[in-house]
Amino acid sequence: MNKFTQIFKKKDLRNKILFILFILVVYRLVANIPIPYVDTTQLKAFFANNRFYGLLSALTGGSLAQLSIAMLALGPYISASIIMQLLTMIFPSLEQMYKYEGEAGRMKFNQYSRLLTVPLAALQGFGFLVSLQRQHVIGYLSLFQWGTVLSIVVAGSVFLMWLGELITEKNIGNGVSVLILAGIVARFPVELQQALFKYTPALFLNYLTFVVLAIVVIAGVIYISEAQRNIPVNYARRVRGTKVYGGVSTYLPMRINNAGVIPIIFALSLLLFPGLIANFFANSSVTFIAHTASAVSQFLHPGGLWYSVFYFLLVFLFTYFYTAVTFDPKSISENIQKQGGYIPGIRPGPSTAQFLYHLLNRVTLVGAIFLGIIAVLPNLVQQSTAVTDFAVGGTSILIVVSVALEIMKQMDAQLSMYEY
Repeated sequence: MNKFTQIFKKKDLRNKILFILFILVVYRLVANIPIPYVDTTQLKAFFANNRFYGLLSALTGGSLAQLSIAMLALGPYISASIIMQLLTMIFPSLEQMYKYEGEAGRMKFNQYSRLLTVPLAALQGFGFLVSLQRQHVIGYLSLFQWGTVLSIVVAGSVFLMWLGELITEKNIGNGVSVLILAGIVARFPVELQQALFKYTPALFLNYLTFVVLAIVVIAGVIYISEAQRNIPVNYARRVRGTKVYGGVSTYLPMRINNAGVIPIIFALSLLLFPGLIANFFANSSVTFIAHTASAVSQFLHPGGLWYSVFYFLLVFLFTYFYTAVTFDPKSISENIQKQGGYIPGIRPGPSTAQFLYHLLNRVTLVGAIFLGIIAVLPNLVQQSTAVTDFAVGGTSILIVVSVALEIMKQMDAQLSMYEY
Protein backbone atom coordinates (compact mmCIF):
# COMPACT_ATOMS: atom_id res chain seq x y z
CA MET A 1 0.00 0.00 0.00
CA ASN A 2 2.92 2.31 0.74
CA LYS A 3 4.28 1.81 -2.79
CA PHE A 4 0.80 2.20 -4.24
CA THR A 5 0.37 5.61 -2.57
CA GLN A 6 3.89 6.64 -3.66
CA ILE A 7 3.04 5.87 -7.28
CA PHE A 8 0.05 8.21 -7.27
CA LYS A 9 1.97 10.95 -5.46
CA LYS A 10 4.47 11.17 -8.35
CA LYS A 11 2.87 13.13 -11.17
CA ASP A 12 4.85 11.45 -13.95
CA LEU A 13 4.06 7.92 -12.73
CA ARG A 14 0.43 8.80 -12.07
CA ASN A 15 0.03 10.10 -15.64
CA LYS A 16 1.58 6.90 -17.02
CA ILE A 17 -0.80 4.71 -15.02
CA LEU A 18 -3.85 6.76 -16.05
CA PHE A 19 -2.76 6.67 -19.71
CA ILE A 20 -2.40 2.87 -19.63
CA LEU A 21 -5.82 2.53 -17.96
CA PHE A 22 -7.29 4.72 -20.72
CA ILE A 23 -5.68 2.48 -23.38
CA LEU A 24 -7.17 -0.61 -21.68
CA VAL A 25 -10.64 1.01 -21.72
CA VAL A 26 -10.23 1.72 -25.46
CA TYR A 27 -9.13 -1.89 -25.99
CA ARG A 28 -12.21 -3.27 -24.21
CA LEU A 29 -14.50 -0.94 -26.19
CA VAL A 30 -12.95 -2.10 -29.49
CA ALA A 31 -13.26 -5.74 -28.35
CA ASN A 32 -17.05 -5.28 -28.04
CA ILE A 33 -17.77 -3.69 -31.44
CA PRO A 34 -19.04 -6.53 -33.70
CA ILE A 35 -18.30 -6.90 -37.38
CA PRO A 36 -21.31 -6.80 -39.77
CA TYR A 37 -23.19 -9.76 -41.33
CA VAL A 38 -23.12 -12.01 -38.23
CA ASP A 39 -25.95 -14.25 -36.98
CA THR A 40 -25.64 -13.77 -33.19
CA THR A 41 -27.85 -16.76 -32.32
CA GLN A 42 -25.75 -19.13 -34.41
CA LEU A 43 -22.60 -17.51 -33.04
CA LYS A 44 -23.49 -18.25 -29.39
CA ALA A 45 -24.49 -21.84 -30.19
CA PHE A 46 -21.28 -22.40 -32.18
CA PHE A 47 -18.93 -21.21 -29.42
CA ALA A 48 -20.89 -23.09 -26.76
CA ASN A 49 -20.36 -26.40 -28.61
CA ASN A 50 -16.80 -25.92 -29.92
CA ARG A 51 -14.04 -26.10 -27.30
CA PHE A 52 -11.26 -25.22 -29.77
CA TYR A 53 -12.82 -21.88 -30.66
CA GLY A 54 -13.79 -21.41 -27.00
CA LEU A 55 -10.09 -21.61 -26.09
CA LEU A 56 -9.18 -19.14 -28.81
CA SER A 57 -11.93 -16.80 -27.65
CA ALA A 58 -10.72 -16.92 -24.05
CA LEU A 59 -7.22 -15.94 -25.16
CA THR A 60 -8.63 -12.95 -27.08
CA GLY A 61 -10.62 -11.77 -24.06
CA GLY A 62 -13.94 -12.85 -25.60
CA SER A 63 -13.56 -10.64 -28.68
CA LEU A 64 -13.58 -13.68 -30.99
CA ALA A 65 -16.79 -15.03 -29.43
CA GLN A 66 -18.47 -11.71 -30.25
CA LEU A 67 -16.74 -11.51 -33.67
CA SER A 68 -15.66 -7.99 -32.84
CA ILE A 69 -13.38 -5.88 -35.01
CA ALA A 70 -10.58 -7.04 -32.67
CA MET A 71 -11.47 -10.72 -33.13
CA LEU A 72 -7.86 -11.70 -33.97
CA ALA A 73 -6.54 -9.77 -30.95
CA LEU A 74 -2.72 -9.82 -30.95
CA GLY A 75 -2.43 -13.28 -32.52
CA PRO A 76 -0.96 -12.07 -35.88
CA TYR A 77 1.59 -9.83 -34.13
CA ILE A 78 2.67 -12.68 -31.82
CA SER A 79 2.95 -15.03 -34.83
CA ALA A 80 5.04 -12.42 -36.67
CA SER A 81 7.33 -12.07 -33.65
CA ILE A 82 7.79 -15.87 -33.47
CA ILE A 83 8.63 -16.05 -37.19
CA MET A 84 11.14 -13.20 -36.93
CA GLN A 85 12.81 -14.77 -33.87
CA LEU A 86 13.11 -18.09 -35.70
CA LEU A 87 14.54 -16.36 -38.78
CA THR A 88 17.41 -15.02 -36.66
CA MET A 89 18.62 -18.64 -36.41
CA ILE A 90 18.58 -19.00 -40.22
CA PHE A 91 19.82 -15.58 -41.41
CA PRO A 92 23.00 -14.24 -39.70
CA SER A 93 22.21 -10.68 -40.86
CA LEU A 94 18.97 -10.68 -38.85
CA GLU A 95 20.78 -12.06 -35.80
CA GLN A 96 23.42 -9.33 -36.19
CA MET A 97 20.70 -6.69 -36.42
CA TYR A 98 18.80 -7.96 -33.35
CA LYS A 99 21.71 -8.77 -31.02
CA TYR A 100 24.64 -6.57 -31.93
CA GLU A 101 23.36 -3.35 -33.52
CA GLY A 102 21.96 -1.95 -30.29
CA GLU A 103 18.70 -0.03 -29.97
CA ALA A 104 18.65 1.04 -33.64
CA GLY A 105 18.93 -2.60 -34.78
CA ARG A 106 16.14 -3.74 -32.48
CA MET A 107 13.88 -0.92 -33.68
CA LYS A 108 14.46 -1.99 -37.30
CA PHE A 109 13.87 -5.64 -36.36
CA ASN A 110 10.59 -4.73 -34.61
CA GLN A 111 9.51 -2.76 -37.67
CA TYR A 112 9.87 -5.90 -39.80
CA SER A 113 7.68 -7.74 -37.27
CA ARG A 114 5.01 -5.04 -37.59
CA LEU A 115 5.05 -5.20 -41.39
CA LEU A 116 4.77 -8.99 -41.32
CA THR A 117 1.73 -8.66 -39.01
CA VAL A 118 -0.45 -7.25 -41.84
CA PRO A 119 -0.34 -10.24 -44.26
CA LEU A 120 -0.56 -12.67 -41.33
CA ALA A 121 -3.66 -10.84 -40.02
CA ALA A 122 -5.23 -11.04 -43.50
CA LEU A 123 -4.44 -14.77 -43.73
CA GLN A 124 -5.71 -15.62 -40.23
CA GLY A 125 -8.78 -13.41 -40.66
CA PHE A 126 -9.67 -15.07 -43.96
CA GLY A 127 -9.24 -18.53 -42.41
CA PHE A 128 -11.47 -17.67 -39.43
CA LEU A 129 -14.18 -16.11 -41.55
CA VAL A 130 -14.32 -18.95 -44.09
CA SER A 131 -14.43 -21.51 -41.28
CA LEU A 132 -17.26 -19.62 -39.54
CA GLN A 133 -19.13 -19.19 -42.83
CA ARG A 134 -19.05 -22.96 -43.34
CA GLN A 135 -20.54 -23.32 -39.86
CA HIS A 136 -23.36 -20.91 -40.98
CA VAL A 137 -22.35 -18.31 -38.39
CA ILE A 138 -21.78 -15.84 -41.22
CA GLY A 139 -24.13 -15.70 -44.19
CA TYR A 140 -23.28 -15.40 -47.90
CA LEU A 141 -21.00 -12.43 -48.61
CA SER A 142 -20.39 -10.68 -51.91
CA LEU A 143 -16.86 -9.84 -53.01
CA PHE A 144 -17.25 -6.24 -51.78
CA GLN A 145 -18.58 -7.43 -48.40
CA TRP A 146 -15.68 -9.88 -48.09
CA GLY A 147 -13.20 -7.07 -48.72
CA THR A 148 -14.96 -4.81 -46.20
CA VAL A 149 -15.04 -7.39 -43.39
CA LEU A 150 -11.46 -8.54 -43.99
CA SER A 151 -10.21 -4.93 -44.04
CA ILE A 152 -11.99 -4.24 -40.73
CA VAL A 153 -10.49 -7.36 -39.11
CA VAL A 154 -6.93 -6.55 -40.28
CA ALA A 155 -7.29 -2.92 -39.21
CA GLY A 156 -8.52 -4.03 -35.77
CA SER A 157 -5.49 -6.29 -35.27
CA VAL A 158 -3.05 -3.57 -36.37
CA PHE A 159 -4.83 -1.06 -34.10
CA LEU A 160 -4.35 -3.35 -31.07
CA MET A 161 -0.68 -3.77 -32.02
CA TRP A 162 -0.36 0.03 -31.95
CA LEU A 163 -2.06 0.21 -28.54
CA GLY A 164 0.43 -2.37 -27.26
CA GLU A 165 3.33 -0.27 -28.56
CA LEU A 166 1.94 2.81 -26.76
CA ILE A 167 1.85 0.88 -23.46
CA THR A 168 5.39 -0.45 -23.96
CA GLU A 169 6.70 3.10 -24.46
CA LYS A 170 5.61 3.97 -20.90
CA ASN A 171 8.06 1.36 -19.48
CA ILE A 172 5.43 -0.24 -17.26
CA GLY A 173 5.22 -3.79 -18.55
CA ASN A 174 5.28 -5.17 -22.07
CA GLY A 175 2.30 -3.77 -24.04
CA VAL A 176 1.38 -7.07 -25.72
CA SER A 177 1.45 -8.91 -22.38
CA VAL A 178 -0.61 -6.20 -20.66
CA LEU A 179 -3.33 -6.35 -23.34
CA ILE A 180 -3.45 -10.16 -23.14
CA LEU A 181 -3.70 -9.80 -19.34
CA ALA A 182 -6.59 -7.34 -19.72
CA GLY A 183 -8.41 -9.68 -22.11
CA ILE A 184 -8.09 -12.67 -19.77
CA VAL A 185 -9.07 -10.73 -16.64
CA ALA A 186 -12.12 -9.36 -18.48
CA ARG A 187 -13.33 -12.96 -18.89
CA PHE A 188 -12.93 -13.93 -15.21
CA PRO A 189 -16.24 -12.47 -13.93
CA VAL A 190 -18.23 -14.21 -16.71
CA GLU A 191 -16.50 -17.56 -16.13
CA LEU A 192 -16.92 -17.25 -12.36
CA GLN A 193 -20.63 -16.52 -12.80
CA GLN A 194 -21.02 -19.60 -15.04
CA ALA A 195 -19.13 -21.79 -12.55
CA LEU A 196 -21.32 -20.61 -9.65
CA PHE A 197 -24.48 -21.05 -11.71
CA LYS A 198 -23.61 -24.72 -12.41
CA TYR A 199 -22.56 -25.43 -8.83
CA THR A 200 -24.28 -28.24 -6.93
CA PRO A 201 -23.34 -29.75 -3.51
CA ALA A 202 -22.16 -32.90 -5.30
CA LEU A 203 -19.46 -30.84 -7.06
CA PHE A 204 -18.08 -29.27 -3.86
CA LEU A 205 -14.97 -31.49 -3.73
CA ASN A 206 -14.21 -30.88 -7.41
CA TYR A 207 -14.50 -27.11 -7.01
CA LEU A 208 -12.39 -27.18 -3.85
CA THR A 209 -9.69 -29.22 -5.65
CA PHE A 210 -9.71 -26.74 -8.52
CA VAL A 211 -9.30 -23.73 -6.18
CA VAL A 212 -6.49 -25.39 -4.19
CA LEU A 213 -4.59 -26.32 -7.34
CA ALA A 214 -5.10 -22.80 -8.73
CA ILE A 215 -3.43 -21.43 -5.58
CA VAL A 216 -0.60 -23.98 -5.95
CA VAL A 217 -0.09 -22.91 -9.58
CA ILE A 218 0.03 -19.23 -8.56
CA ALA A 219 2.54 -19.97 -5.79
CA GLY A 220 4.62 -22.09 -8.19
CA VAL A 221 4.67 -19.37 -10.85
CA ILE A 222 5.77 -16.74 -8.32
CA TYR A 223 8.44 -19.06 -6.89
CA ILE A 224 9.96 -19.97 -10.26
CA SER A 225 9.70 -16.38 -11.59
CA GLU A 226 11.51 -14.93 -8.59
CA ALA A 227 14.14 -17.69 -8.25
CA GLN A 228 17.67 -16.90 -9.42
CA ARG A 229 21.19 -18.31 -9.24
CA ASN A 230 23.67 -15.70 -7.95
CA ILE A 231 27.13 -16.02 -9.57
CA PRO A 232 29.87 -14.30 -7.49
CA VAL A 233 32.01 -11.74 -9.39
CA ASN A 234 35.13 -10.08 -7.97
CA TYR A 235 36.63 -6.86 -9.32
CA ALA A 236 40.38 -6.20 -9.03
CA ARG A 237 41.63 -2.96 -7.49
CA ARG A 238 42.84 -0.27 -9.88
CA VAL A 239 44.84 2.79 -8.80
CA ARG A 240 44.44 5.93 -10.87
CA GLY A 241 46.28 8.89 -9.47
CA THR A 242 45.29 9.24 -5.85
CA LYS A 243 42.06 7.26 -6.21
CA VAL A 244 41.48 3.50 -5.86
CA TYR A 245 38.76 1.84 -7.97
CA GLY A 246 37.27 -1.64 -7.70
CA GLY A 247 38.28 -4.19 -5.13
CA VAL A 248 34.65 -5.12 -4.51
CA SER A 249 32.69 -8.37 -4.70
CA THR A 250 29.22 -8.58 -6.18
CA TYR A 251 27.14 -11.18 -7.99
CA LEU A 252 25.62 -11.74 -11.43
CA PRO A 253 21.96 -12.85 -11.12
CA MET A 254 20.91 -15.67 -13.46
CA ARG A 255 17.17 -16.17 -13.38
CA ILE A 256 15.66 -19.67 -13.38
CA ASN A 257 13.10 -18.45 -15.92
CA ASN A 258 14.69 -15.73 -18.06
CA ALA A 259 11.96 -15.95 -20.68
CA GLY A 260 9.03 -15.00 -18.40
CA VAL A 261 5.59 -15.62 -19.89
CA ILE A 262 6.75 -15.47 -23.55
CA PRO A 263 7.19 -19.29 -23.95
CA ILE A 264 3.55 -19.85 -22.91
CA ILE A 265 2.21 -17.28 -25.39
CA PHE A 266 4.46 -18.57 -28.20
CA ALA A 267 3.59 -22.23 -27.49
CA LEU A 268 -0.17 -21.56 -27.47
CA SER A 269 -0.01 -19.54 -30.69
CA LEU A 270 1.94 -22.28 -32.44
CA LEU A 271 -0.11 -25.15 -31.01
CA LEU A 272 -3.46 -23.68 -31.99
CA PHE A 273 -2.37 -23.01 -35.59
CA PRO A 274 -2.68 -26.65 -36.89
CA GLY A 275 -6.15 -26.90 -35.31
CA LEU A 276 -7.18 -23.69 -37.03
CA ILE A 277 -5.99 -24.98 -40.42
CA ALA A 278 -7.74 -28.33 -39.77
CA ASN A 279 -11.04 -26.57 -38.96
CA PHE A 280 -10.67 -24.62 -42.20
CA PHE A 281 -10.50 -27.85 -44.26
CA ALA A 282 -12.91 -29.93 -42.10
CA ASN A 283 -15.83 -29.49 -44.51
CA SER A 284 -13.81 -29.93 -47.69
CA SER A 285 -15.52 -31.69 -50.62
CA VAL A 286 -12.40 -33.88 -51.04
CA THR A 287 -12.92 -36.87 -48.74
CA PHE A 288 -9.21 -37.47 -48.00
CA ILE A 289 -8.62 -33.81 -46.99
CA ALA A 290 -11.76 -33.75 -44.82
CA HIS A 291 -10.75 -36.98 -43.03
CA THR A 292 -7.17 -35.75 -42.50
CA ALA A 293 -8.41 -32.41 -41.11
CA SER A 294 -10.81 -34.21 -38.77
CA ALA A 295 -8.01 -36.51 -37.54
CA VAL A 296 -5.72 -33.52 -36.84
CA SER A 297 -8.54 -31.75 -34.93
CA GLN A 298 -9.11 -34.83 -32.78
CA PHE A 299 -5.38 -35.40 -32.27
CA LEU A 300 -4.77 -31.82 -31.06
CA HIS A 301 -8.07 -31.34 -29.28
CA PRO A 302 -7.55 -28.80 -26.43
CA GLY A 303 -7.30 -30.66 -23.14
CA GLY A 304 -6.46 -34.00 -24.76
CA LEU A 305 -3.39 -36.12 -24.01
CA TRP A 306 -1.40 -35.30 -27.16
CA TYR A 307 -2.34 -31.62 -26.87
CA SER A 308 -0.83 -31.62 -23.35
CA VAL A 309 2.29 -33.50 -24.51
CA PHE A 310 2.99 -31.08 -27.37
CA TYR A 311 2.13 -28.10 -25.15
CA PHE A 312 4.74 -29.24 -22.60
CA LEU A 313 7.40 -29.81 -25.29
CA LEU A 314 6.78 -26.44 -26.97
CA VAL A 315 6.92 -24.55 -23.66
CA PHE A 316 10.15 -26.43 -22.82
CA LEU A 317 11.77 -25.65 -26.21
CA PHE A 318 10.63 -22.01 -26.33
CA THR A 319 12.00 -21.42 -22.82
CA TYR A 320 15.45 -22.51 -24.01
CA PHE A 321 15.09 -20.66 -27.32
CA TYR A 322 14.01 -17.33 -25.82
CA THR A 323 16.63 -17.56 -23.05
CA ALA A 324 19.32 -18.06 -25.72
CA VAL A 325 18.05 -14.94 -27.51
CA THR A 326 17.91 -12.69 -24.42
CA PHE A 327 20.90 -13.95 -22.37
CA ASP A 328 24.24 -14.00 -24.22
CA PRO A 329 27.04 -15.49 -22.04
CA LYS A 330 29.74 -14.43 -24.53
CA SER A 331 28.92 -10.71 -24.39
CA ILE A 332 28.44 -10.86 -20.59
CA SER A 333 31.87 -12.48 -20.11
CA GLU A 334 33.44 -9.81 -22.35
CA ASN A 335 31.81 -7.02 -20.33
CA ILE A 336 33.00 -8.53 -17.04
CA GLN A 337 36.55 -8.81 -18.42
CA LYS A 338 36.54 -5.21 -19.71
CA GLN A 339 35.55 -3.97 -16.26
CA GLY A 340 38.39 -5.90 -14.59
CA GLY A 341 36.10 -8.54 -13.09
CA TYR A 342 36.35 -12.30 -12.84
CA ILE A 343 34.40 -15.23 -11.42
CA PRO A 344 36.41 -16.90 -8.60
CA GLY A 345 38.17 -20.03 -9.89
CA ILE A 346 37.35 -19.26 -13.57
CA ARG A 347 39.76 -17.60 -16.04
CA PRO A 348 38.39 -14.42 -17.70
CA GLY A 349 37.38 -14.55 -21.36
CA PRO A 350 36.34 -17.76 -23.17
CA SER A 351 36.53 -19.87 -19.98
CA THR A 352 34.04 -17.55 -18.28
CA ALA A 353 31.71 -17.69 -21.32
CA GLN A 354 31.90 -21.50 -21.33
CA PHE A 355 31.17 -21.60 -17.58
CA LEU A 356 28.15 -19.30 -18.04
CA TYR A 357 26.85 -21.44 -20.94
CA HIS A 358 27.13 -24.58 -18.80
CA LEU A 359 25.41 -22.93 -15.84
CA LEU A 360 22.69 -21.37 -18.01
CA ASN A 361 21.78 -24.75 -19.53
CA ARG A 362 21.47 -26.37 -16.08
CA VAL A 363 19.46 -23.51 -14.55
CA THR A 364 17.16 -23.15 -17.58
CA LEU A 365 16.49 -26.92 -17.53
CA VAL A 366 14.85 -26.57 -14.10
CA GLY A 367 12.85 -23.51 -15.22
CA ALA A 368 11.73 -25.11 -18.50
CA ILE A 369 10.53 -28.33 -16.85
CA PHE A 370 8.73 -26.46 -14.08
CA LEU A 371 7.09 -24.05 -16.54
CA GLY A 372 5.98 -26.96 -18.75
CA ILE A 373 4.47 -28.83 -15.79
CA ILE A 374 2.55 -25.77 -14.62
CA ALA A 375 1.32 -25.19 -18.18
CA VAL A 376 -0.17 -28.70 -18.60
CA LEU A 377 -1.28 -29.20 -14.97
CA PRO A 378 -4.64 -27.38 -15.46
CA ASN A 379 -5.51 -29.65 -18.42
CA LEU A 380 -5.02 -32.67 -16.17
CA VAL A 381 -7.07 -31.03 -13.42
CA GLN A 382 -9.93 -30.21 -15.80
CA GLN A 383 -9.99 -33.85 -16.95
CA SER A 384 -10.11 -35.12 -13.36
CA THR A 385 -12.66 -32.57 -12.08
CA ALA A 386 -15.93 -31.29 -13.49
CA VAL A 387 -14.81 -27.65 -13.52
CA THR A 388 -14.42 -26.81 -17.20
CA ASP A 389 -15.87 -23.30 -17.22
CA PHE A 390 -12.47 -21.71 -16.89
CA ALA A 391 -11.61 -22.12 -20.55
CA VAL A 392 -7.83 -21.80 -20.29
CA GLY A 393 -7.51 -22.54 -16.58
CA GLY A 394 -3.91 -22.42 -15.47
CA THR A 395 -2.67 -20.95 -18.75
CA SER A 396 -4.62 -17.80 -17.98
CA ILE A 397 -3.41 -17.87 -14.36
CA LEU A 398 0.15 -18.33 -15.59
CA ILE A 399 -0.08 -15.34 -17.93
CA VAL A 400 -1.86 -13.12 -15.39
CA VAL A 401 0.57 -13.84 -12.54
CA SER A 402 3.71 -13.56 -14.71
CA VAL A 403 2.61 -10.27 -16.28
CA ALA A 404 1.57 -8.88 -12.88
CA LEU A 405 5.03 -9.72 -11.48
CA GLU A 406 6.69 -8.05 -14.47
CA ILE A 407 4.60 -4.89 -13.99
CA MET A 408 5.42 -4.83 -10.26
CA LYS A 409 9.16 -5.06 -10.98
CA GLN A 410 9.02 -2.25 -13.53
CA MET A 411 7.06 -0.08 -11.08
CA ASP A 412 9.70 -0.80 -8.40
CA ALA A 413 12.39 0.22 -10.88
CA GLN A 414 10.56 3.49 -11.62
CA LEU A 415 10.22 4.24 -7.88
CA SER A 416 13.91 3.45 -7.36
CA MET A 417 14.80 6.05 -10.00
CA TYR A 418 12.91 8.70 -7.99
CA GLU A 419 14.69 7.64 -4.79
CA TYR A 420 18.09 8.07 -6.48
